Amino acid sequence: MEELGHYINGKRIAGASGRLGDVYNPATGEVERKVALASTAEVDAAVAAAAKAQPAWAATNPQRRGRVIMKFVQLLERDMDKLAVALSREHGKTLPDARGDVQRGLEVMEYCIGAPQMLKGEFTDNAGPGIDMYSMRQPLGVVAGISPFNFPAMIPMWEFGPAIASGNAMVLKPSERDPSVPLMLAELFSEAGLPDGILQVVNGDKEAVDALLDNETIQAVGFVGSTPIAQYIYSRATANGKRAQCFGGAKNHMIIMPDADMDQAADALVGAGFGAAGERCMAISVAVPVGEETADKLIEKLVPRIEKLKVAPYTAGDDVDYGPVITAAAKEKILGLIESGVKQGAKLVVDNRDFTLQGYENGYFVGPHLFDNVTPDMDIYKEEIFGPVLSTVRAESYDEAVDLVMKNQYGNGTAIFTRDGDAARDFASRINVGMVGINVPIPVPLAYHTFGGWKKSGFGDLNQDGPDGFRFYTRTKTVTSRWPSGLKEGGEFHFKAMD
Repeated sequence: MEELGHYINGKRIAGASGRLGDVYNPATGEVERKVALASTAEVDAAVAAAAKAQPAWAATNPQRRGRVIMKFVQLLERDMDKLAVALSREHGKTLPDARGDVQRGLEVMEYCIGAPQMLKGEFTDNAGPGIDMYSMRQPLGVVAGISPFNFPAMIPMWEFGPAIASGNAMVLKPSERDPSVPLMLAELFSEAGLPDGILQVVNGDKEAVDALLDNETIQAVGFVGSTPIAQYIYSRATANGKRAQCFGGAKNHMIIMPDADMDQAADALVGAGFGAAGERCMAISVAVPVGEETADKLIEKLVPRIEKLKVAPYTAGDDVDYGPVITAAAKEKILGLIESGVKQGAKLVVDNRDFTLQGYENGYFVGPHLFDNVTPDMDIYKEEIFGPVLSTVRAESYDEAVDLVMKNQYGNGTAIFTRDGDAARDFASRINVGMVGINVPIPVPLAYHTFGGWKKSGFGDLNQDGPDGFRFYTRTKTVTSRWPSGLKEGGEFHFKAMD
């Protein structure tokens, strides 16, 4: 059976800890490969090698760094299908979803080609008599990225793109559940001309994470995952004097106003709620129709759409709507929350608890579910399900719907569907959520804007991507400069001493 190791100093190496994790095919439930789980000593060695390589990369001018990234983008486009198949095999996503995962990461890398523009400082001429002032953005040194299973291509590139473009070296710890794609990305970056040691990939579990958080050489940590782990990593990293940007869970609401185009809203909810099996931090998991008539119309539109969803492995073709969830434990948790919703009084309008797929009975497939009459005290509302389950919470008024979103502990994404510009403008201005969609169900910003949630969805002062990505991975140095002045007398300069 294939064993995946680490990527250190420009090549794949075997693990040395003697510990291995199982990598499953979620469609079959079978172990297809093993992955090495790094020890603290292995992590420290990877960090030390990165620290040795980083000064020369930092001294490379930003244009040349941008050229390496440009070549990397070309290689991503060349190997798009190869990466998508590897991603689908370990994650379970459909191939279109997997290509989208790679594409969104590629867009971040395209933005990072413009590193010279993002790293420019400021200059003030003659700030005082004979005094000039200027600032420069400089890399931190060696930084770490810890990425989740649900976007094994996009999120690593969100993390290492701006970090490397800024002149840092990064040690990436991807999810041990689907480690193949991050290793492939590192190989492509080397092929593009990235010097050895600038991107290290260390596979592992909590021991590897803690080793990164405790290593004194690591200057900053980027993380995406669940809220409890985000809080843990943020606390431990900052306690050790590191910068940290940690993004956690979500409970994203979509408000449907009475004047909304109901077909458009229903289509948006199905795509945003069930795409990628709901395993997205920006998935819409709560529909909030305003008014009983709106709610009844919405449910009527949703039911036939949800019942037509095709659930199958990625090998079934591009017309599959979604595939399995990542693990048996994830499936068990999702089904447990569905049972709790039924017991606590929610109406299960679309019930697929007995869903099975012929020939894939051992796979981690969960059929689509739709709840109505969900209330905020129910577990299916309070917890992030991270599966193909859509809950409907009926609101009597716009203000009640907004209040529901405002009071939720999470603040990653939200959306409103309406034809009323006043309502949309008020919603965008007032809501305490980091990313807002107006007639857009999944408001993930493009790469030249920043991505980040509020409340318990985000920990740290800066977001990912866009200008914030470069700010996070650099520090500003400000220089005040004065030179001895020269007075021209008799064709020569005579310099006066400084005060």
